[in-house]
Amino acid sequence: MSDRRPRAARRRSPEPPPAAASPGPAAGPEGPSVVQATLYRDGRRVASPATLAETYRQLREHPDGMAWIGLHRPTEQELHSLAAEFDLHELAVEDALEAHQRPKLERYGDTLFVVLRAARYLDAQEEVDFGELHVFVGPDFLITVRHGAAPDLSAVRRRMEENPALLSLGPEAVLYAILDAVVDGYAPVVAGVQNDVDEIETEVFGGDPAVSRRIYELSREMVEFQRATRPLVGMLHALMAGFAKYGTDEELQRYLRDVADHVTHTSERVDGFRQALTEILTVNATLVTQQQNAEMRALAEAGFEQNEEIKKISSWAAILFAPTLVGTIYGMNFDHMPELHWAGGYPFAVVLMAVVCTSLYVVFKKKDWL
Repeated sequence: MSDRRPRAARRRSPEPPPAAASPGPAAGPEGPSVVQATLYRDGRRVASPATLAETYRQLREHPDGMAWIGLHRPTEQELHSLAAEFDLHELAVEDALEAHQRPKLERYGDTLFVVLRAARYLDAQEEVDFGELHVFVGPDFLITVRHGAAPDLSAVRRRMEENPALLSLGPEAVLYAILDAVVDGYAPVVAGVQNDVDEIETEVFGGDPAVSRRIYELSREMVEFQRATRPLVGMLHALMAGFAKYGTDEELQRYLRDVADHVTHTSERVDGFRQALTEILTVNATLVTQQQNAEMRALAEAGFEQNEEIKKISSWAAILFAPTLVGTIYGMNFDHMPELHWAGGYPFAVVLMAVVCTSLYVVFKKKDWL
C-alpha cells in the first residue's frame, strides 16, 4: 500500500521542528493526549519515547524503523507538529482536528488517511456508543487519532507485539489490525441489537405502550450504525484493488479479505435490523390502531347499553308519575273541589291511573324502550 523510501527523501525539511511545536504528553481534563509513542524495528519494540520530539529524533536515527504514535483528542499544536514532521496533508489534519467525519479512505501522496467509526454496546443503557478514529499511514509511521472511548487500541498494540512476523510487515499490517479490531468490535453490538429487537417484538405483541419510543431510539442508532459500516465495504475493496500496485504482502492480503468479509456480513445484518425495525413499527402502529378501535367500540357499546338503561328508567319514571299526579290532585283535601263528594270518585281515580299507566306502558313498549 505504500513504498519504503528513506525518510530524508520525504521530509519537508531536514531541520527538527521547533521545541514549541513538539510537545510532550499534554495533560488535559481527560488525561494526556499522547497515549503512547513506540518505535519498532523488524517487528520488535526498540524504544518508547516520552515526547513527540524524542520520537522524531529516534526515528531519524533509525530510518529502517517504524513509529506508531497513538493520540487521544490531540491539541492543534500536536497535530501541526506531526504534520510538519511527517508531511501530512492539511485537509487530513483539519479532518482529524474537527472529527465528526464519515468513514472514508483518502490517499495523499505516499500517505494514507483513514477515518473509521468504532462502536460498542452499553448493556446498562441498552444503547450503542460510537467513537471515531483517524489513522495516518505512511511508509515508516502510523498515527492514530482517537475521539471517543472505542476502540481499545492498547489491545491491538499487544496483539501486534505478540506477533513480530506480522508487525514486521510495516504500517500496513498495523492498519489491518486496527481495521480488524474495529470490525470485531461490531460483533457484540450486533448481538446486543439482536437481543433488543427480540425484546421489542415481545413488547409489541404484549401491548407495552412505551415500545414505540424504544423502536424509534433503536432505529436512530441503526441509522448511525449503518453510516459506520456501509462505507467500510467500499473502503476495503479500494484497499484490495491496490494490492498489486502497492505490492501488499500475500499474507496481509488474505487478512484484509477476511476483514472485508466480516464487514460485508455486519453491513447486511445492520440493513436487516433497519428493515425489521421498520416492519415492527408498522405492526405496532397497526396493533395500536386495532386496540384504539376496540376501545372505541367498547365505549360505544357501553354507551348504547347505558342509553338503553336510561330509556327503561325514564319509561318507568313516566309510568309511575301518572298515578302520583292523580293521587296528588285528589289528595289535596279542599272542600270546594269538583267531584270531591262524588260517590264514584275513588273508583274513577283508580281506573284513571290504571288507564294512564297502561297507555304509557304500551307506548313505551312499542318504541322498544321497555
